[in-house]
Amino acid sequence: MIKSDFSQAFPDEHGTVHFVGIGGAGMSGIAALFVAAGIPVTGSDMRDTDTVAALRQKGVRIAIGHDAANVAGADTLVVSGAIAEDNPEYLAARERGLPTVHRARALAWLTDRHRVVAVAGAHGKTTSTAMIVTALKAIGADPSFVNGGVIRTLGVSAAPGADDLFVVEADESDGSFLLYNTAWSLITNVDPDHLDHFGSEQAFAQAFVDFASKAREGVVISADDAGAVAITPRIDGPEVVTFGTAQDAMVRVHSLDLGPTVSFTIRWRGADHPVRLRVPGLHNAINAAGAFGVLVGLGFAPERIVEGLQEFGGAERRFELRGEVRGIRVYDDFAHHPTELRAALSGARAVAGAGRVIPIFQPHLYSRTRMLAAEFAEVLETLADETIVVPIYGARQDPEPGVTGALITERFTDGARAHYIDDWDEAANFAASIARPGDILMPMGGGDIYRIVPTLIEALERAPDAT
Repeated sequence: MIKSDFSQAFPDEHGTVHFVGIGGAGMSGIAALFVAAGIPVTGSDMRDTDTVAALRQKGVRIAIGHDAANVAGADTLVVSGAIAEDNPEYLAARERGLPTVHRARALAWLTDRHRVVAVAGAHGKTTSTAMIVTALKAIGADPSFVNGGVIRTLGVSAAPGADDLFVVEADESDGSFLLYNTAWSLITNVDPDHLDHFGSEQAFAQAFVDFASKAREGVVISADDAGAVAITPRIDGPEVVTFGTAQDAMVRVHSLDLGPTVSFTIRWRGADHPVRLRVPGLHNAINAAGAFGVLVGLGFAPERIVEGLQEFGGAERRFELRGEVRGIRVYDDFAHHPTELRAALSGARAVAGAGRVIPIFQPHLYSRTRMLAAEFAEVLETLADETIVVPIYGARQDPEPGVTGALITERFTDGARAHYIDDWDEAANFAASIARPGDILMPMGGGDIYRIVPTLIEALERAPDAT
C-alpha cells in the first residue's frame, strides 16, 4: 500500500477531481461534498455498491475496476493509504504529473473557511460525530459534516450545510487528523492503536497532544480513559473540558440505567440534565457526554442539547439490527479493537436479556491481531457465550506468516467456546446451527464482515430450530 503523503496540498486550480476508491466510507463522503460544491468529480472502485450507485445518481461517472484509462480526463487525483503502490490510476497520474492528494488534504481544503469540530480517538469517534451532527440538526443548526459511517436518522454520512460549522470525523491512524484548522476538538480516548504507523505508544500519545493543542477554542477530552487522562495536563489550549463517569469530570455521567436503551444524568456546572438515548450501552452514554461538552462549548443551551441527543438513532454498522429469523436477531457492528468489542458486547448483553450473544469476529489488520490476540480472547471469552472467528481482513497490510484468526481462539481458556472457521459459508452455517430463539448473532469487525449478513440470514432460514 502507498505511504500516506500529506506534502501535496489540494490545489485551488483543481479542475476535474478523480477519487481512487470512491466507494470507501471516507472517500465517498468527501466526493459527495465536492459534487455539492459544484466541482467536477469522477471515480473508480473495485465493487459496484449502493454507495457507488448513490454517487452515480448525483452525476458522478464511476468506473468499476482500476485502469489507467479512468484518469484520462482528470486534473487532480485524490487517494487514500488503502491503494496499492502499483495501482494503475495512481501510476498514470504520477506519469502525467497530476497533483496526487491524500483524501484528508482534500477534506481539509473543504473545511478551511469553516468553524471546524474535529472528533478523534481510537474508537467511538464515528458515533460521537454522528451524535454531534444529529443534535445540531435537531437544535436547528445546519452544519456541513463528514462521518465515517451513515447517520441513521439522516441516511447519509456526509452533507453540505448552510452554517459555518463543519463537523468531521478525524482519522488518527496515519496522523492526518493534524491537518485540520480546528475550532473545537473532541478526544474520545487515547487507547494505543495504529502503532504500525506511529512506532511507539509515546509517539501515538504525542500526536493527540498536538491535535488537541491546535484547537483554537477548546478541547473536550475523556476523564475515564487512562491515555486521555495522562495527556490532559500536556494540552496547551484555551479551554479543556473533561467528560465521563469520573468524579472529577466536568461533564459527569451518573445515575446510569443500562437497560435495552441507556438512560443517565449529565451534571454540568452544578445542574443535572436527565437523558434517555434510543441506543444501548454505557459507551453511548459516555459518547453523549463528550458530544454534550462540544455543544455547550459551541454555545448551545444544555436543555436543547439533551433534546437533540435524544434524537440520535445510531450510526450504520454500530450495533445495527439487520434481521430476525425465528426469534434470533442479527446485529452488525464495526468494533475491531478490544475496547470496542468490550463496549459493543456489553451493549448486546443488555439487549439480549436471557438470550445468548454469539459474535462472528473478523480481526482487522495482521499487526493488530498479532499484538492484541490475548486481549481479544479475554474480551470475547468474558462477554460472549460462543465465539466464531473468521480470517483476518488485512486492509492496507500484507499477510504475516503464522498470523491468522486462530491466534485469538487458541488463547481461550475454554476452547470449546471458541471456533476458528476459515470459510464464511461454513461460519454462517455453524452459527445458524447453534443459535436458538432469543440469541443475538453479531458479525463484528472493521473490514467487510458485514457482507456475511445475507448468507447468515439465509442459513438461519434453512436451519432447524436449535435445541
